[in-house]
Amino acid sequence: MFALDDDRVLRRYREGGDVAHEVAIMRKLETLGYPVPHVFKAAGPDLEMQRLHGPTMLQAMMSDDLGMRQGARILADLHTRLHQTPFVHLDLHPENVIMTATGPVVIDWRNAQKGEPDLDLAMTAVILAQAAVSFIPAAEQFLAAFLACTPGDPLRLLPQALARRAADPAMSGEETSLLTEAESLILLLAPR
Repeated sequence: MFALDDDRVLRRYREGGDVAHEVAIMRKLETLGYPVPHVFKAAGPDLEMQRLHGPTMLQAMMSDDLGMRQGARILADLHTRLHQTPFVHLDLHPENVIMTATGPVVIDWRNAQKGEPDLDLAMTAVILAQAAVSFIPAAEQFLAAFLACTPGDPLRLLPQALARRAADPAMSGEETSLLTEAESLILLLAPR
């Protein structure tokens, strides 16, 4: 990510590829009123978009500017709003939400596609649970709060989310080894 000026950033994928699919989803969501960064230009691996000002949701919670329960409700609401469209994010967690002065904005749409809302919820739960079992402070509390207020049923497609996460080439062997423990934590914390 490169800051071009106060209003624009350039995201360049090092491994190449084409951002056309990601941009098409972001532009469609923007027309539907969903909070995404505005895209100015896109070509090949380059994506020039709106520069967002503010901390990530995680940074805001860690600095006590945002409470855990409030953050969980915001994340659940972002899911609810997104799932009123045909799209799912599949990587929607506190590091991919920027808390701007005008409200939360969701970033990193590379994995987005049309899909089942419950898979999106399950992916978020798996990512949060992996953080919790990696001994990241307060991640378990945030996961419990998210599961308590989340729409839909993140357990319904949990096996598919775990398989998808395990197949992610960006995951280290250590991260993959935590998936069984992450699944157990989700099952333990999920409201019945």
